[in-house]
Amino acid sequence: MLKVENISFGYTKSKVLDHIDFVLEKGENLAIIGESGSGKSTLLKLIYGEYDLKEGHIYWNGKEILGPKYNLVIGYDFMKSVTQEFDLMPFTTVEENIGKFLSNFFPEEKQKRTNELIKVVELEAYAKIKVKNLSGGQKQRVAIARALAKEPEILLLDEPFSHIDNFKKQSLRRSIFNYLKEKKITCIVATHDKNDVLGFADEMIVLHNSKIIAKDKPQQLYNNPKLPLIASFFGEFNIIEPIGIVYAHQLKIVEHSDLKAVVKQSYFNGNSWLIEADFNSRSIFVELVSEIKKDSIIYLKIEN
Repeated sequence: MLKVENISFGYTKSKVLDHIDFVLEKGENLAIIGESGSGKSTLLKLIYGEYDLKEGHIYWNGKEILGPKYNLVIGYDFMKSVTQEFDLMPFTTVEENIGKFLSNFFPEEKQKRTNELIKVVELEAYAKIKVKNLSGGQKQRVAIARALAKEPEILLLDEPFSHIDNFKKQSLRRSIFNYLKEKKITCIVATHDKNDVLGFADEMIVLHNSKIIAKDKPQQLYNNPKLPLIASFFGEFNIIEPIGIVYAHQLKIVEHSDLKAVVKQSYFNGNSWLIEADFNSRSIFVELVSEIKKDSIIYLKIEN
């Protein structure tokens, strides 16, 4: 179990994190979201032990996580961190990078484990390729596999799929997060991408102005966003008084209603169109299956 107890931290006198407090059970996946500069990466670094805490405490299974004042080498054997700086060995192969910290006394087991992780990050075709010849996204996948090599108890991921193109992201997420669940590896993901969260995270924390402003299951926060910041993470939304926050997909066209709008623009989104319309001199957004001509008058109904 991870316990983060009332921690506060700042690089200067200003606090980046202020009275952060939460508990994470073994094997759970926690997503941390927030705007750039909200403290997501700093929180991961504190959990990893990169900085000393003056206020609060962090414990993993009762053992306090301490910073560089107390540890000559930053980090702990039971924890691995994958940041956007990969720290790989460029002149060795993918499989050599992944197997770097595995024992050479058991070569067959080492190779089996390496092959297993190469499959998890979907790099089978690149096993013998030197890392210097890989793309940024491929290097990111090698870094994740290497972090998993010795089966850590807790894995910290900072924007883990940021360098990976859309052709691989979805299948790669499923492969990695399913593997973590299967092995009961606790995972904390700092991300800007809702697809890293929906379907995978057990709990979600929202950071804003150095504090936790929301903590709940992703489904609950998605279905009941109390603040525009939370709704914006999940998709296009509107504020319609006196109702409050309404997602674009919750608005439907009807023959007549009190919600009358004039179409300004239509944007193709693949399996839908995002319609921007003028409503009471403000833009609102509606998600529909087809395009609507500019200047068309539409009437809207809100559906849950």
